[in-house]
Formats: sequence, structure tokens, C-alpha cells
Amino acid sequence: MNVKFFTRANCGLCVEGLHTLKLVQEDLGFHVDIIDIEENEAVHEKYMLMIPVVEKDGQVIQYGNLDYATLMEHLSCE
Repeated sequence: MNVKFFTRANCGLCVEGLHTLKLVQEDLGFHVDIIDIEENEAVHEKYMLMIPVVEKDGQVIQYGNLDYATLMEHLSCE
């Protein structure tokens, strides 16, 4: 499973979101690619108002205020 976490520096919501995603990761055992949106202009333009963003296989699973139940539901489908 390909899970990407889009973030940026100095984003408190991103810190909380990554913590929630890591809890789901502990239960399901997948790899997370952490991507700083400020390192790529196209990604920055796409997600700058949405971060944090979790993508699975190219599809946005959840963004903004991430919650365990939603992430677990969508990421355990593999």
C-alpha cells in the first residue's frame, strides 16, 4: 500500500495529523512517505490550503483535521 502524508514546516495541525496516522500505522503496518509541500511547486499549489493530506494510491483519503476512525476505515481495505 502506498500512503503519502503531505505536510509543511510550522504546521501544528500537521503534527497532530502525523501522530494520528502513526497510530493507524502501528495497527496496520504500512509505510508512510512524508512529503513537504514546500519542496515542489505543483504539490504546494495543489495542497497548500488542505494540509495535512493523506493519500493512498493517488487518492486523497482525508485532509485537514485527521481522525483515527476515518483513516483506519480507508487504510484497512487492503
